[in-house]
Amino acid sequence: MTQDVEMKEQAAAAPSNSVASTAPSTLQQLKEIASLIETGTYAREVRRILRAVRLTISLRKKLKASLVHAFLNFALLPGSEVHSRLSSFLPQEDDHDMDVDTATSTIQASVKHSSPELEIYCYLLVLIYLIDQKRYNEAKACSSASITRLKNLNRRTIDVLAARLYFYYSLSYELTGDLSDIRGTLLSLHRIATLRHDELGQETLLNLLLRNYLHYNLYDQAEKLRSKAPRFEARSNQQFCRYLFYLGKIRTIQLEYTDAKESLLQASRKAPASALGFRVQCNKWAVIVRLLLGEIPERTVFMQKGMEKALRPYFELTNAVRIGDLDLFKNVAEKFSATFTSDGTHNLIVRLHHNVIRTGLRNINISYSRISLADVAKKLRLDSPNPVADAESIVSKAIRDSAIDATLDHANGWMVSKETGDIYSTNEPQTAFNSRIAFCLNMHNEAVRALRFPPNSDKEKESAEKRRERQQQEQELAKHIAEEEDDDF
Repeated sequence: MTQDVEMKEQAAAAPSNSVASTAPSTLQQLKEIASLIETGTYAREVRRILRAVRLTISLRKKLKASLVHAFLNFALLPGSEVHSRLSSFLPQEDDHDMDVDTATSTIQASVKHSSPELEIYCYLLVLIYLIDQKRYNEAKACSSASITRLKNLNRRTIDVLAARLYFYYSLSYELTGDLSDIRGTLLSLHRIATLRHDELGQETLLNLLLRNYLHYNLYDQAEKLRSKAPRFEARSNQQFCRYLFYLGKIRTIQLEYTDAKESLLQASRKAPASALGFRVQCNKWAVIVRLLLGEIPERTVFMQKGMEKALRPYFELTNAVRIGDLDLFKNVAEKFSATFTSDGTHNLIVRLHHNVIRTGLRNINISYSRISLADVAKKLRLDSPNPVADAESIVSKAIRDSAIDATLDHANGWMVSKETGDIYSTNEPQTAFNSRIAFCLNMHNEAVRALRFPPNSDKEKESAEKRRERQQQEQELAKHIAEEEDDDF
């Protein structure tokens, strides 16, 4: 019995070993991706090519020079112009770095006549490898060559690959500090994509142009381009999130804080969970915009998973604005000035100086029914030569803007606060409830528009069957008429 049990255990362990030994290598997975691209090209199914791009992104950490060389030998004709050009961007392969299985390398021979989609995919694979290896000069040359090749291709099955190449083309120039050099090329590519009705390419290139302008603080030019660009339904959620983020930054600089807040919060919600850095940037700008609007963000915004450390400066800034303490606000601004400058929010924080004063004045208005302007200046810690006159002008402007509900007694130098009434007797709760309902309805409508359905193959099959039945009935009717005519004779 013990012998039988041992043999059964060995038999049970054998399949697991065979499964582990037959796991596909990275080269074999790249070959399957190439086959997927060829199938999508012949069937004209863009979804297959999109899936191939996603599989490639998951394999990018395993890419080596020898592996990319082996794939180029498989996908392209050795000695061809494209093969020679792409091989020149790669370092020379070493024998000890070869990650190619002899069993899998002999499964398929080199493709003699590769499709344009597969050729563009080879450009993309080499470009991803060069950027990951921080070989930015070679990446610039490779991306420029790929863009030159793309201008001569007008196929809908290439749109997904072209959009990725546009992104890495801009990234390679941004990493070398030459982003302004490709602005004219991006505008030309956007015009070509518009003429070819390449909506995904238009989305990608529009975002790249907006990023190009905002990188050099050219907000007016970015807004002119955005307002005159053709409108269409979003094809990619990632590109739509980027567009909302850039739109929020433009609106913030243009003092349109309400629209900026909506765009930034929507971009943060729609962004995938894996895009942590993008969501952090959205939350940073959203916090500043909400503070400029006079709102105080909730503590849970700063306690999101993975964002605590990055949002710590903005948490302390929010605390200073909430209290209305000018000294604390200045200390926080000086303490994290390097962080605010790198985030591009330093100029916005300068605007918050007036909001801090107004918040402190609002707290004073709630706490005191009557207070002298000298005490107001003292509590606000105004360090001007004539603090009482400055306090009077600040209070007057706050009353005119309806920031506080009070009156000024110029004769006695007092600020007299009015009694706070019941807020539920006003229309403010109804307005807030109506805005929440509108937001939920808008989100529902966008979710419905974003739904994707497979091709309606069932109806096509039914129509084909009905057509076949109709043809059969017509043949039977014609035969019956012919037989009747024979009978008449």
